Amino acid sequence: MRQASDKKRYIPALSFRWLTPLYDPLLKWIMREETFKQRLIQHANIRPGMKVLDLGCGTGTLTIMLKKIHPNAQVTGVDGDPDVLTIALDKSRGTDIQWDEGLASALPYPDSTFDRVVTSLVIHHLNTDDKRLAFKEIHRVLKPDGELYVLDFGAPHSSTTRFMTTYMRRLEETADNFDGLIPRFVAEAGFGSIKEAENFVTVFGPLSIIQAVKGT
Repeated sequence: MRQASDKKRYIPALSFRWLTPLYDPLLKWIMREETFKQRLIQHANIRPGMKVLDLGCGTGTLTIMLKKIHPNAQVTGVDGDPDVLTIALDKSRGTDIQWDEGLASALPYPDSTFDRVVTSLVIHHLNTDDKRLAFKEIHRVLKPDGELYVLDFGAPHSSTTRFMTTYMRRLEETADNFDGLIPRFVAEAGFGSIKEAENFVTVFGPLSIIQAVKGT
């Protein structure tokens, strides 16, 4: 596992280190995590030999799913929290997944490294400036014609889901998501062909899969 030399602030899983061991069971039973992540992988259209980055991989659930479904892809997980990376490493024994420590706003990779970047339930943790930086970094590390797939909170599609977001909309980090600004930030970073591929309703609010393409 590669460690980052840049020790900027990151947000631990569930915001507190002592809650990190609870991250996997909470997402599994409350958020139907695997269902949404399977849909994300299906949309990503990954082919053999592709280099795939899971940005903000956490404890590695999505990263490991990617590798199991696409064993001939080169899969990398990156996260700023060394504690969750330790869990991910333990969960992935026997695989050739690469685990790296790094932040979304300063990814530790050369330009044009990956064919696909996927990220799940990460962007809403970032403030507005860091969201914009993250999408610029994703654009930088993607190859020409590379594709981005974002699974995260999104704009409500009904009065019911709008009501569900009332509290979380007050938080700076999640307000951008529920106000439907993620596609705008993605476009500002230089992406095209941006669309909402799918949306879901959860107890915490609506989720969207946003996809976009880096031009040639």
